[in-house]
Amino acid sequence: MSLIGTDAPGQRLLLMGNEAIARGALEAGVQVCAAYPGNPSSEIIGSLSQVAGELGIYVEWSVNEKVALEVAAAASLAGLRGLAAMKQNGLNVASDFLLNLNLSGSKGGLVVVVCDDPSALSSSNEEDSRAFARIGDLPLLEPSSFQEAKEMTRWAFEISEELGLPCLIRSVTRVSHARGNVELGELPAQRRRAHFDTSRPILPVPVIWTHKILHEKLSKCRERFESSGFNLYRGPERPELMILTSGAGWMYALEAVSNLGLGDRVGIAKLGTTWPLPEGFLEEQLARCDRVLFVEEVDPFLEGNVKGFAAQRQESLGGKV
Repeated sequence: MSLIGTDAPGQRLLLMGNEAIARGALEAGVQVCAAYPGNPSSEIIGSLSQVAGELGIYVEWSVNEKVALEVAAAASLAGLRGLAAMKQNGLNVASDFLLNLNLSGSKGGLVVVVCDDPSALSSSNEEDSRAFARIGDLPLLEPSSFQEAKEMTRWAFEISEELGLPCLIRSVTRVSHARGNVELGELPAQRRRAHFDTSRPILPVPVIWTHKILHEKLSKCRERFESSGFNLYRGPERPELMILTSGAGWMYALEAVSNLGLGDRVGIAKLGTTWPLPEGFLEEQLARCDRVLFVEEVDPFLEGNVKGFAAQRQESLGGKV
């Protein structure tokens, strides 16, 4: 039996990153979970399946990732909270549906967890799935620790429900398949009852109108991300160099700065909310120094987006770009 169903708020357990994500979903009140197996994502649904009967939730291995997302989306449109999990290759399969779902919107919280595999340890490629967040104008979160994986997943359901959009969580192998201490929160006692509202169709058309609404939702999301505690800075007030990072890069950066004894010279800014960018937070961090080093896996997604933002703010940032 998986430990993720332990009903003991405040207790600390040694959990795999994927188990922490699954626990976060349980604490958020998820009722429908679906996935297509593929490392490094498989343990999310694997661990949820072990507690499904006890907790009264529906869990399935779907025939492919598109179907998994459709199952979770159906739950969302019925007012329940749903989760779909897959590896990076799988998001290619699910993207046809995802890039229509962003326009039609969701109701109950809908979270899509995509586990990328830098260095292709168990994959045929090391595709960076974060590009889909920008293509689809969807919120993107990147956990950098095991506790954060749980807390961020729980919060993702709230963000999704507030915006009426699927929320993407991007994990990586070194988060999903490593282990660390996680403090448990409460498991909800109440369950929602599914209900389809048949008074209006759920369609992504007319696209001119739904696309405008999508952009408005993303603007609201950006405002929400500004106050997120998942974005933080550690280091001197005026560092000689600032590392800007996300996901597992946070741990790499902390270790490097500590081992090199550079804590009084190098600052580290971590973004947990990587799309849309929290522009106010970013501007505050970029103003600290003139030298920035980006640490991320795999593609320069964060680097490119931050450089584009900084280019638009050259006057306030003193022409650093």
